[in-house]
Amino acid sequence: MATPAPHFVDEILEEIFLRLPTPAELARASTTCPRFHRIITDRPFLRRFRKLHPPPLLGFVDGSRFLPVQAPHPSAPLARAFADAADFTYSFVPGCSRWVPCDARDGRVLLRGSITYSSTKLAVCDPLSRRYVLLPLIPKEMTAQQHCLADFGHKLATIGKDEDETSFKVVWTVLCGSKLMVFVYNSVTTEWSTSSSAFGVADPSWQNLGNLSRSSYLDGCFYWGSVWEDKLLVLDTRNMEFSTIDTGHIMQLVDLPGKTWCFSSAVDGTKGAVEMFTLVSGQDHAEPSFHLCHTIQQNNGESSDEWKLKSIIPLPLGFGYCTVDEAEGFMFLLRNRELQPAGYVEDLIISVEVKTSELKNLCGATRFHVDRGFHSYFGFPLSKPSL
Repeated sequence: MATPAPHFVDEILEEIFLRLPTPAELARASTTCPRFHRIITDRPFLRRFRKLHPPPLLGFVDGSRFLPVQAPHPSAPLARAFADAADFTYSFVPGCSRWVPCDARDGRVLLRGSITYSSTKLAVCDPLSRRYVLLPLIPKEMTAQQHCLADFGHKLATIGKDEDETSFKVVWTVLCGSKLMVFVYNSVTTEWSTSSSAFGVADPSWQNLGNLSRSSYLDGCFYWGSVWEDKLLVLDTRNMEFSTIDTGHIMQLVDLPGKTWCFSSAVDGTKGAVEMFTLVSGQDHAEPSFHLCHTIQQNNGESSDEWKLKSIIPLPLGFGYCTVDEAEGFMFLLRNRELQPAGYVEDLIISVEVKTSELKNLCGATRFHVDRGFHSYFGFPLSKPSL
């Protein structure tokens, strides 16, 4: 019998590896022999595997360290190995004595090195491979005529599914005069561009501008909730255009007796529709109570009546909650409780799966971490460097 050609053997092995149920099992298979490792770490194979298996949650990037998910979460062993192998001190990135992470996506971390408007040092790095890209400063001609009143932070975005997987965008949102502006860096062109909204923030209908520092990123768009009382602000990073979605009907849907609306966030749910999780608070027998109201946009949301209440998720009593991030079909909350008489604060990051409403404990945290922000980190440690 003739021996199969090597490339046919590789194709058969690929089909077998695609059927492994979890990324952890794929990682173990890659350590078996050099041939398995070569096939499994190939970019085209990993691209196919990701379509069948979402990237696992490994932990959270905060202002000072990496917080891996803990047992009994299924990704805990992989997260521990990743935390040991990666460098979240960012000491390998030159140009600044101390880098502070401000976003994470697709295995990359966006770093900020100073807070001076128009001369902020920015870098994007891969903590596992220790590769990095230092971004150029925004050209002075773009900022010379702008008076920055507020800086709402930097975010990472993808360029497109058909582009090189190492490409990315950095989006910087600022308030300039009465306009909301974005400055965008494209790693393919290595240049900055700018765009502004058609919505004047001096309009009395604007509420809670500080909430512009909290956004959700889904399918190439950033969503800001709680900016207006009855609208969601959207930035499409593919054409850099702003728009709004009417959310007035959501307020009626989540208006539960004795509850106070806290914050709404767009979440990754049904394709082609916007879904929202709204955190509401109240009192239940003298104890603080919280619920998540899950609403979904109907028929592209051309009117506020096209929102539907999908579910109300009660959260465990006796704790305080705040939203910290949304990604890959999950909402992440910080759960805290003050223990008396010492006043010690017990904090925990929990996840809420959008499709099933299932709650899971992920890892411990402290109020110090919250002040610096949390950024969920999903990834395949087997991947080629993301930069």
